[in-house]
Amino acid sequence: MKKGFTFMELMIVIAILAVLTAMITGNFLISLKKGRDARRKADLEQVQRAVELYYEDKRSYPNWDIFAAGNTKLCETQACGGSEKVYMETIPNDPSYPNRNYTYMVRSADDQAYKMFACLENTQQVLSYDTITDSPGCSTKCKSKSGSAADCVWPVTSPNINLDKSL
Repeated sequence: MKKGFTFMELMIVIAILAVLTAMITGNFLISLKKGRDARRKADLEQVQRAVELYYEDKRSYPNWDIFAAGNTKLCETQACGGSEKVYMETIPNDPSYPNRNYTYMVRSADDQAYKMFACLENTQQVLSYDTITDSPGCSTKCKSKSGSAADCVWPVTSPNINLDKSL
């Protein structure tokens, strides 16, 4: 009598391993997306703190061009000279796209309000709003509390602004 496995037994084991691998890989990819989304949220909260400190000193929010590509610091002026107060040493970029900044908008008339946005990847979260005006137009869609589809956007705003109103 020969000892060993039949072809059918080997195929069943391979099929089981393939299913387990597919399940683990799917969960791993979702975990990566959640991790990048958590970084986006934390980045925006750090920028929000720096912008609020800027507001405390200047009584206006920084202009949008201070967040343009190429700027790496948030200072009293866009030039960031030697003795200037630095509010944020490094302005973060989106973790998936290192050369893409987060969307930042300032009310241009009086510089008394702002909105910042990050596009999220994880579509499995439920958003607390239906739509956001002035959003950056993210490619991913999430469900809102009402059940409708909305852009997967993480917004951070000045305390005196409503998300549903445009700047």
